[in-house]
Amino acid sequence: MKAAAQPLSDQAIYERMVSAILDHQLPPGTKLVEDRLAAAFGVSRTRIRPVLVRLANEKVVTLTPNRGAAIAEPSEQEAHEVFEVRRMIEPLLVERFIGRATPSHIQALKACICDEEAARKAGDMRRAIRLSGDFHLQIAEHAGHQTLGGILRELVSRTSLILMAYSAPHAQAREDATACGCQEHRGLIAAIQLRDAKEAARLMREHLERLESQLSFTSAPEAAPDLLELFGS
Repeated sequence: MKAAAQPLSDQAIYERMVSAILDHQLPPGTKLVEDRLAAAFGVSRTRIRPVLVRLANEKVVTLTPNRGAAIAEPSEQEAHEVFEVRRMIEPLLVERFIGRATPSHIQALKACICDEEAARKAGDMRRAIRLSGDFHLQIAEHAGHQTLGGILRELVSRTSLILMAYSAPHAQAREDATACGCQEHRGLIAAIQLRDAKEAARLMREHLERLESQLSFTSAPEAAPDLLELFGS
């Protein structure tokens, strides 16, 4: 007799929702109906609410009285603010990373770039953008600064929403932008391998400036997914 599946933990539910956001499976504005989420994850509705509150604290979900929860819809001003803050902290994080990085840490970054390029060639732009974010998070993880690393994790989630909402709508434009991102990441790797902290910080700042410059604030909204289909086992 097969044992009954164990219910998901709150952390597991949270991580699956964050992954869906980073993978661009939950477009900005998507309504997060608690009953449907509970049914999809096979838990009670009371287990869903704390996860939504946590996501709201991280600015990736909005909770509105009498209207419920929805994936945040970043404004143009918020988009610029997010990139401004990233330019403040990520040059410092890459400098600290260079002071601590082992060959295995650098190899993991290279693998992330290869996976990103493979996703781009396969036309999977959602996965490519997710992997681009992972590249930045890996640098933060091994930079030895827990506070800034935690801030960056929130900012990467919000950046994913911003890119989903404001990336150039044409498929080729998205692909070209991601390709440039891969090339710039390889430039960062070269500076990291040379242990040139000043150059790596400069390249990081320029990379984030270019990403922001490619935002288009006239993109059409994407259709919302079915939550049961997305999260149901």
